[in-house]
Amino acid sequence: MMLMLRSPLRALVLALALVAAVPAVAQTDADVLRAKDAFDRGDQRRLDALAPQLAGHILAPYVTYWQLKLGIDAADAAAVRTFLAREAGSPLADRLRVDWLKSLARRGLWSDFDADYVMLPGEDTELACFAAQRKWQLEGDAALASIRAAWFTGQSTPDACEPLFAALFARGDLTQDDVRARLRLANEAGNTRLAETLGAQMTGNARITARELALVTRDPVHALAKGAFAWKTPAGRELALYALERSARKDAGAAHAAWVKWRDRLPAADRLYGNRRLAYQAARQLDPDALDWFRESGAPAGSVDEIAWRVRAALRAQAWNEVLASLAALPDAEQQDPAWRYWKARALATTGRKADADALYAGLLSQVGFYGLLAAEALGQGPQQVAALRSQPVTIDPTELRTFAQRYDVRRVTKLIELDLRADALREWAYIMREQPDERLLLAAEFARRAGLYDRAINAAERTTTRHDFGMRYLTPFRAEFTAAARDQGVDEALLYGIARQESRFVPDIVSSAGAVGLMQLMPRTARWVAGKMARTDFNPAQITSAGVNTQFGAFYFRYWHDRLGERPAITAAAYNAGPSRAQAWRPAAAPLEGAIWVETIPFSETRDYVKKVLANTVLYARALNLPYVSLTDRLGVVTPRGSDNATVASGSP
Repeated sequence: MMLMLRSPLRALVLALALVAAVPAVAQTDADVLRAKDAFDRGDQRRLDALAPQLAGHILAPYVTYWQLKLGIDAADAAAVRTFLAREAGSPLADRLRVDWLKSLARRGLWSDFDADYVMLPGEDTELACFAAQRKWQLEGDAALASIRAAWFTGQSTPDACEPLFAALFARGDLTQDDVRARLRLANEAGNTRLAETLGAQMTGNARITARELALVTRDPVHALAKGAFAWKTPAGRELALYALERSARKDAGAAHAAWVKWRDRLPAADRLYGNRRLAYQAARQLDPDALDWFRESGAPAGSVDEIAWRVRAALRAQAWNEVLASLAALPDAEQQDPAWRYWKARALATTGRKADADALYAGLLSQVGFYGLLAAEALGQGPQQVAALRSQPVTIDPTELRTFAQRYDVRRVTKLIELDLRADALREWAYIMREQPDERLLLAAEFARRAGLYDRAINAAERTTTRHDFGMRYLTPFRAEFTAAARDQGVDEALLYGIARQESRFVPDIVSSAGAVGLMQLMPRTARWVAGKMARTDFNPAQITSAGVNTQFGAFYFRYWHDRLGERPAITAAAYNAGPSRAQAWRPAAAPLEGAIWVETIPFSETRDYVKKVLANTVLYARALNLPYVSLTDRLGVVTPRGSDNATVASGSP
């Protein structure tokens, strides 16, 4: 579905007159879209035919980029370098440079590679391996050390890395132990194809054939329960661990019952590794035995993910000393994450070390969001008292605003959005915002707000470091529609805004990759279901992008599940993101659980982050809308066990 966001651009022209100096172009936007379609289809001939008539269009560089990218292996070096120089500092130049360098390396044109290579932020593995190949050619085997770390991944690596890995094996800098380590990473990632390749790469009695692996893959639970592995061989032990991983991912409880029958046949290191992986999967399934099974693996150790879930299992069990011990096992950089700083403070406070806890809480007050708010409340403060939440809007100079609007790259962003080339627009905007001081960021935010580009306004305002404008961060567009929906459906208006800010950033006709539409990101099937529940016989799918309809339907859907899931906003927000059946299944099985702990232990990282942001948004929107203050702690409340309050999820519900 094409998202034609023309109304914000009209608002920009009519209300601000910010782009009055932009010259008109004869070329049509439709031709740009035709050129993009030709590029997407790989139709070089059609693209080349369209390009000349778009030479004066503001998006002409995109057309040139599409031409060069499609024909990158035959592109003229001078043409590429001219483009890179002309578009320097833009996402187009950086993207083309990566494609160009990879093409040169594949064709063995190393002198050209040397001339054009620049290490870019976030350089991908393939280009890093090509660069390492060239360094190896020039400097010899000493250059190989830089690429060794790329071996240790559960994902497949590009072909460009293979000659380097082969050289490392030949030198003895990668060994069979390293193959086994990567085999386990592949197993943990569920990458069966890579596991097959690595199993075959093992030697002697450590070698695992594709057939052996396939037999276990077919029914890992049965294989583990049967225990018919050659326990005395390295291959047999790895197959057993492979079966354990795949079994535990399906049902940790059943896997544990089978595992305990056989695990003593493994060497201690392998047995402890298996215990840890089983406990990790159990923790992600919210199994109440997860912490006990982690204890069977010894002191906290393993990957960051494994230790993090040991922390969560300890939180779920409210074993606060174990929370502290597990947090201490995280790498130093991870311990600085606001989540772990907050939970360390909670554990210290709960175990009688209030002064240390208060010092940690105080350090979190600079955080705008979930943990900053919780820390403030732990110290007896509210949002009005937190320094990080003091709004300091800038005074906008109209001349500076016009100058910003007339920038070529800014006009390019607005045109990209108008033509629904949204991914490109987001990349362009990110480049414009790089390394800007707070005042310039807030100027850009004001430009975007007045243009109706609310998502870009929020994006710019969120980047500030010391001077914040919370009216800009927490915009309230479509106020009439949100107020009416909140009133009509009996939902907190601040909560509706909190959801919409997270779902759509107030782009009214945005469509997600999954097909969710509009401010409240409703799936068409859900919209039809809501229309039926509301007896809206006049509803048709085209109405879903209407701000009025979308907010009403979203509010109805939220309230419907809020009533059926125990009237707890955290659970309902999780249901809105991941579905009501999952949210219901994540509730504790027995004893009630503090809401903050429940949120921290949501198994899906996307949903966990979503719920935190929605609830923090809600507190800050209540402040922005001058609504009665309800603390985040109170909004989180206590999550009661499944079945304790007649909470039900009907089958077939969207």
